[in-house]
Amino acid sequence: MPEIYNSTELRRELHPMAELGFDVARTADFVLAKLRALGIEASRIGDTNGVLAVIRGREPGPVLLLRSDMDALPFTEDGRTVAVHACGHDAHMAMMLETASRLAGRIRRGTLKILFQPAEELLTGALRMIREGVVDDVDIALGAHIRPIQDLPPGKVCAGVTYNAFAFPVVRFLGRIAHGSRPQLGVNAIEAAAAAVFAVNAIHLTPDSHWTVVPSRIRVEGPMNVVPPLCTMQFDIRARENAVMKELLDKFERAVQGAASSVGAKAEVELGSVGPAAEYDPEIHAELEDCIRSALGPEALAPDCGGGSEDFFFFKSHKPSIRTGYLGIGVGAVPGLHDRNMHFDDTLLPMGPRVMTAFVLRHLG
Repeated sequence: MPEIYNSTELRRELHPMAELGFDVARTADFVLAKLRALGIEASRIGDTNGVLAVIRGREPGPVLLLRSDMDALPFTEDGRTVAVHACGHDAHMAMMLETASRLAGRIRRGTLKILFQPAEELLTGALRMIREGVVDDVDIALGAHIRPIQDLPPGKVCAGVTYNAFAFPVVRFLGRIAHGSRPQLGVNAIEAAAAAVFAVNAIHLTPDSHWTVVPSRIRVEGPMNVVPPLCTMQFDIRARENAVMKELLDKFERAVQGAASSVGAKAEVELGSVGPAAEYDPEIHAELEDCIRSALGPEALAPDCGGGSEDFFFFKSHKPSIRTGYLGIGVGAVPGLHDRNMHFDDTLLPMGPRVMTAFVLRHLG
């Protein structure tokens, strides 16, 4: 029988191995070695450093994908950039490796694919996996993420994380330069940007929807004694539902265009990356709740919780027939995700593999 890995121990090996984006070669080597030691077929995905493991059953059946992210976050320390696992991707890889060890040799029908995906923090990794054909044959996709203390108490697991649709538009406000002592001869791009902040705050959608528009970055260059002709501003936009995001982006663009026009400026809007919200299959969600109860006990099941965004849901937007589910694992992460000093109780990580193993065996065992 293959060795059963311990996700707590694996996470402690992976934590100091933090790497960024697609540049996760050392991490990929570690994952490949652990998978191959179990006798599982595993290989890199093109030149991405992503890793795909495949366990085939003896009988026909569905294709089920388990997905873990791989990359860490960049922080500046002593003037240099360092990678730190401050979002729990080390924990996710550890849980998936333990799950793989529990399922090796136990897939009777269909196919189990286990994806270790780079560049989730860039929100581009899933799109690259799609281009590589990883999800072309997938029927069911399951992800998991540790949750901060604000979302889930330690020892609790939820069957759905309510991730939001996301957009990070960049707006260039174009004015006209003039000497600072003669402002009437110019058009101030900063004033256009300021007007836009108030305009987007005046957007109204149906009161029962969930959404935010946050101005998150502003840049102006040039001498201090001129009316600035250019101001660039970035926004962070989130919405709980994809239809709400579409309406919100339409109103956002009209708001910033109108605000710029009100002071005699122009606005160029570049939407950039726009990603989907979570859309879960009700039957998969109910099955996950049953698996949490059966694997961990009824007291472990928590209501769905949420926050943030995930590129996992590009899989469903690319192939709408995929049935998706996503576990939230309560490990007491504090002070919060993406904090340089984020830490959690990693002895709780084996909860995830126990639930995922139960779920996979329902479909492929």
